[in-house]
Amino acid sequence: MARFGRRILPPREGITAARLRAPGGTQTHAGAHLVVPPSVRDWLAGTIIPTTLGREQAVAEAALEPGYFTGPGELTDQWGARVSLDDAVIPGGFYFFHKPAPPERPVPFEIGVVHEDDDLIVVDKPHFLASTPNGVFVRECVVTRLRVARGEDDIVAMHRLDRVTGGLLALSRRPETRGAYQVLFQHRGIRKSYRALAWLPGGWRQGDPLPLGLEQGEERGVRTRLRKIDGERAVREIPGEPNAHTGVRLLRVLRHAGAWAGEFALTPHTGKTHQLRVHMNGLGMPLLGDPVYPRDVDPDPYDFSHTLQLLAERLEFVDPFTGVTRTFTTRMRLDPRAA
Repeated sequence: MARFGRRILPPREGITAARLRAPGGTQTHAGAHLVVPPSVRDWLAGTIIPTTLGREQAVAEAALEPGYFTGPGELTDQWGARVSLDDAVIPGGFYFFHKPAPPERPVPFEIGVVHEDDDLIVVDKPHFLASTPNGVFVRECVVTRLRVARGEDDIVAMHRLDRVTGGLLALSRRPETRGAYQVLFQHRGIRKSYRALAWLPGGWRQGDPLPLGLEQGEERGVRTRLRKIDGERAVREIPGEPNAHTGVRLLRVLRHAGAWAGEFALTPHTGKTHQLRVHMNGLGMPLLGDPVYPRDVDPDPYDFSHTLQLLAERLEFVDPFTGVTRTFTTRMRLDPRAA
């Protein structure tokens, strides 16, 4: 929405308004070649409801009708004017509306604030709580919770953690300074480190070697090609030029549940989905409590009985405004008993 210089439709209950783009128009975009429907009603009924929104978990059971958009949805055009169903569609125009946001069962874990100032909030995101609205979790995520609790609609996550991963998450609270911090994340100007507990290979005994010579306690690099396929939760390692790079270092070994596990320091040098989890699994050392690797158990999202032993432990960067190096460390701890 920044392209318009102002927020067209403010968030409601902490939830950002959705944006749609009409077909046609003179600018280049995915739907520029499509026929423009004769009215907003025809566009909503023929395209938006059955295709765009029909795939979204959070609204799949809402049985939307065109009247929702111009009623509770407050459908608004790119100039900030409310829209009626009989209005002509603006070719290539942008529209904004509030999606249905039904009540959600609470995720029973609290957000811990590690640091806050005028520009940033750094929190410890609990395991099982989404970073941003995602799938069935729209209200129950860090961004929505903080916006509602603090009355600050400008809070935005600067990066994401998997829902089942815990630890440090940085958020911007002011649009005026957000861009400078976003550049750090986009251009790998943030140094991130993680801690994880992983199973050691079956039959491993003290004194045995580990993959990559990790038993020596030195960092080793894992470089592979990862591919995320639509409709599949698990990310695949495939042949080809590596696009994902992780630093792995063994910190200690421990006995748990009759087997050997290790505590590892993990450093992502790229930011692919599930990268740390996939790389550890590829080494034959899946993380304790992982519901997807090596086998996707299709967990109930409200099953909190097995906690993934992966923490975003540390964030470090040079502040773009002060030039001072800033370091944040999680207050959370790994616990093999929770896996």
